[in-house]
Amino acid sequence: MRRKKHWTGLMAGAIYLLAGALCPADRQGAHRLTGQAQGTTYAITYYSEKKRITQFQADSIFSSLDASLSLYQPGSLISRFNASDEGITMDGHLTKVVDRSMQVYRESGGLFDITVYPLVRAWGFGVKPGGAMPDSAAIRQLLPCVGSGKLKVRGSRLLKTNHCMQIDVNGIAQGYSVDVVAGFLEAKGIHNYLIEVGGEIRVKGRKQPGNEPMKIGIETPAANEFNAPVIREVISVGDGAVTTSGSYRKFRESGGVRVSHIIDPKTGFPVQSRIISATVVAHDAITADGFDNALLAAGLDGAFEILKKHSGIDAYLIYKKPDGTVADTASAGFARYIVR
Repeated sequence: MRRKKHWTGLMAGAIYLLAGALCPADRQGAHRLTGQAQGTTYAITYYSEKKRITQFQADSIFSSLDASLSLYQPGSLISRFNASDEGITMDGHLTKVVDRSMQVYRESGGLFDITVYPLVRAWGFGVKPGGAMPDSAAIRQLLPCVGSGKLKVRGSRLLKTNHCMQIDVNGIAQGYSVDVVAGFLEAKGIHNYLIEVGGEIRVKGRKQPGNEPMKIGIETPAANEFNAPVIREVISVGDGAVTTSGSYRKFRESGGVRVSHIIDPKTGFPVQSRIISATVVAHDAITADGFDNALLAAGLDGAFEILKKHSGIDAYLIYKKPDGTVADTASAGFARYIVR
């Protein structure tokens, strides 16, 4: 399942931090680190009596992640896998991302699939965007290259059963990156923080010294596509992760028809879904990040079928009604996060 990730230069989608959640460092113990990584930006805000993390340390974490997971680096592990005929030896980052990706693949009925990259490229949403739209014959030729069930993991080796297979972990890797940073902060004794990478968020504790909850805004597209999006809901999750997959920001047009960057790995064609944004709350960001893709692709009925089977996640879905108006719905458990 392909999504909107900044890792390949796509827009981050519908999560924004509300004013004050990422405030500049001040005398009251708020510390902030910002930078660029994975084709997007990151922001780390934490509360402590003193500075505990340097900019160099933060940048080093993202450099390590890029060396493993970035499609933009020809020498990265994922690029080497895609260029290989048989496979590669994985590092710790790629091992964890592939393992969780395979779990979400199974639990989503194949809607989330990291082997979709040949199709992503064919539709013009890869590292080199654009190009002619593929026809049905071209898609049929690519389908044998797709399917996470065709990947094999033997020890630390990730192997292909078809040499044309290529993977794209953009739909889950930013969530994983957020979790890696959270683990680093926890190891430093930091327990009040908010981490954001390309719109994917993990939060714990409260803003200090006022002990205020950290709030997150969920964006919805404006009625006029030329206007700026607006905040539809405000949530506070306390301790957990919030990620969003959206289909209304990244698309191509062919014959006056919008073609979504969300590709169905089973058919090879862009997903036609009424859902335009899926926001997921989960314990960790890698889980939320994987399932927000699957929910968007599943459609309204399919999304709720997935949610019924996973009590550890809640979701807020924005969708278009048949008359073109925008509406929303959510899992029963999501209501506890909404700030009234």
